[in-house]
Amino acid sequence: MAVASVKDLLSGLRGRRHAGDSEPAETMKQATPTGEFPVQHLSIHGHQIGYRRGGDGPVLLLLHGIAGSSRTWVPAMTLLQSGYTVLAPDFLGHGVSAKPLGDYSLGNHASTVRDVMHLLGIDRATVVGQSFGGGVAMQFAYQFPERCERLVLVDAGGLGREVNWTLRLMTLPVVEYAMPALFPAPVRRWGDPIARFLGRRGIVSAQTTEMWRSYQSLTEAESRRAFVRTMRAVIDPRGQSVSALDRLYLAASIPTLIVWGERDRIIPVDHAYKTHEAIPNSRLEVMKGVGHYPHVEAPVRFVEILRDFLRTTEPARFNPERLRDLLRQGPRDEAPPLPVTSRASFSPLPLLPAASRSSGDEVVGVPPPRPTFNSGGWSSTPSA
Repeated sequence: MAVASVKDLLSGLRGRRHAGDSEPAETMKQATPTGEFPVQHLSIHGHQIGYRRGGDGPVLLLLHGIAGSSRTWVPAMTLLQSGYTVLAPDFLGHGVSAKPLGDYSLGNHASTVRDVMHLLGIDRATVVGQSFGGGVAMQFAYQFPERCERLVLVDAGGLGREVNWTLRLMTLPVVEYAMPALFPAPVRRWGDPIARFLGRRGIVSAQTTEMWRSYQSLTEAESRRAFVRTMRAVIDPRGQSVSALDRLYLAASIPTLIVWGERDRIIPVDHAYKTHEAIPNSRLEVMKGVGHYPHVEAPVRFVEILRDFLRTTEPARFNPERLRDLLRQGPRDEAPPLPVTSRASFSPLPLLPAASRSSGDEVVGVPPPRPTFNSGGWSSTPSA
């Protein structure tokens, strides 16, 4: 979910910095050379799909968030291309891909990603998804486990009800008609020069740049329509409306890495701890001084964490009998649903004292009790 609150955007424009915030501007410039990973195109079911590709080696499939595009992955792709094939598609309704009327559900996005891989001759990949892309990554692993070697969830959606109030507000019917005024077309003309001017003076952070790109994309009518359809497929006015929580136990046979920004204001870091507890043998890395976009705000640190995970795990091999056994066993425990909060933003659950295992950025806390949302996997959760 790539659109943040206006408060967050203004905060970044004012240049508010803290120790451990985004990596230096020079590092970012070195990590994103101009013109690298040009957009290419495929036609799938008569619709154009844009994607970026580079490198050589085991495949890393990189999935972006709502109102984002494959461009968000360029800093990480630059650092990963020595040793890996990096592939970042634009979802339907995003970036340079087609924006048709139709199905913008997680399942359809996952199927389109599978089709992209098939057309490019790629059988299997480590699937890395950020925000909404994390939800698509989980859906992909659920629908096509034989194609998923590893799963990496970066500040992922679909792991709890709580989400920033701005995104909940955007699902209201009246907002759709107000969007042309909220996202005026002239922004496309003067937005980039202003962003470059501020960037040269060190005023704009990497996080703010990413949010600005998302805002700018919504100045196009087709993108706004696709955004609304995508948003309503996963969020309602009370929060996230789809959940993978009751099916995370199926990821037991897939090496899974969870990466979260400690300062994420879009999806609370509490979701990372709950997911870590729910997926057996998963690995959790909470990055200090980072918000909703670890791969953009701190690409060097993020890639170090990802490379270590890839180096120390073996790709999963799909075993139908193992899947059958997991389905028969079901989740490790079941509990009645908790009431859904209706607060304006999110309200993280308290964490227990920290455990002794050290993360790359901080000591990982003992996860809170296993979440007990009465979800239907990738179907709508009941409203409170």
